[in-house]
Amino acid sequence: MDRIKRLSYKVLGDHKSKFGEDFADNKKALDQISIVRFKGLKNEIAGYITKFIKKEIREEKAKQARIEASKSEQQIEAPSKVGLAEEATETAETANVAETANVAETANVAETANVAETADGATPKEESSETEEKAE
Repeated sequence: MDRIKRLSYKVLGDHKSKFGEDFADNKKALDQISIVRFKGLKNEIAGYITKFIKKEIREEKAKQARIEASKSEQQIEAPSKVGLAEEATETAETANVAETANVAETANVAETANVAETADGATPKEESSETEEKAE
């Protein structure tokens, strides 16, 4: 690791809260924290600190954007799952209604047959015994 990075990390490790995204402010903060005798060295350290802080902030914003994007994706997926569940429920209800209608229709047909046979004068039980006698 070169000298600029090493000194910058050392200063940031102890006084990171005093630095920001502005180069001029970072230079002033560096003057308050340490004694750097050479103007060029101070500028390089302050510049590296500025670059480092900007990079951290940019990465943090990107991380927040990814988190928000994943949350919005989950919110989009959740209603679609609910929609699928509602469709399944509606399909099941439709099947139940159709089955109930078939059962009722079958009962009506059977009842109508009994009424028709009764109108002839024979009850369904009598007719079945007559049919048995004829078969013998």
